[in-house]
Amino acid sequence: MTFTDLKCEVVDNVMTVTLNRPDKLNALSRDMRHSLMAAIDQADDDDTVRALIITGEGRAFCAGADLSRGDETFNYKKRGELRDDGLNRDGGGLVVLRLFECKKPVIAAINGPAVGFGATMTLPMDIRLASTEARIGFVFARRGVVPEACSSWFLPRIVGISQDLQWTMSGRVGSSTQQRQAKAGWSAKWLSQDNYSTVPTNWQPRSLSTHQQFQLR
Repeated sequence: MTFTDLKCEVVDNVMTVTLNRPDKLNALSRDMRHSLMAAIDQADDDDTVRALIITGEGRAFCAGADLSRGDETFNYKKRGELRDDGLNRDGGGLVVLRLFECKKPVIAAINGPAVGFGATMTLPMDIRLASTEARIGFVFARRGVVPEACSSWFLPRIVGISQDLQWTMSGRVGSSTQQRQAKAGWSAKWLSQDNYSTVPTNWQPRSLSTHQQFQLR
């Protein structure tokens, strides 16, 4: 299968999906959204795939939604995608729910900045690994919008309501060091940039890939 704005490969029963718009800091485009959901479908349908890693190409994980089209970004009517009732689900929410429903363990390998949707898309994933160079931000308050992609449900269950409100109400983009100091349990492991490139071959995915699927989910 050919994907747009996405790279996908399977090695030793582990599928690695790489967000591939490095010139846009891997901001989520409409095509990337559809490709990402199709890649998750493919992982679910392939019994040889035992685990799924999602990471970013270049220096960023994901800079959130691609807003380069301005007001046209969410103009579903102009694209002929407006539902009859006028209530379209946000694209990020559709991706997050599909990740939550994935039958395989999903690992976020956060190689750099993860802001907006780049942060919220990691919340339904089973394990979050982050480079010490990563910067994480739930910046919606700074844009005058509510947290999207089901993050108001996932985030407090991961880090607790107090830490959730501190991050979402401030909209601050924090370094991974600050996130670690919060001791909020958001990431399972913090890796130096020198060691980060070895994540796909030297950490948990390989051990996960040897288990029977029914033992994991």
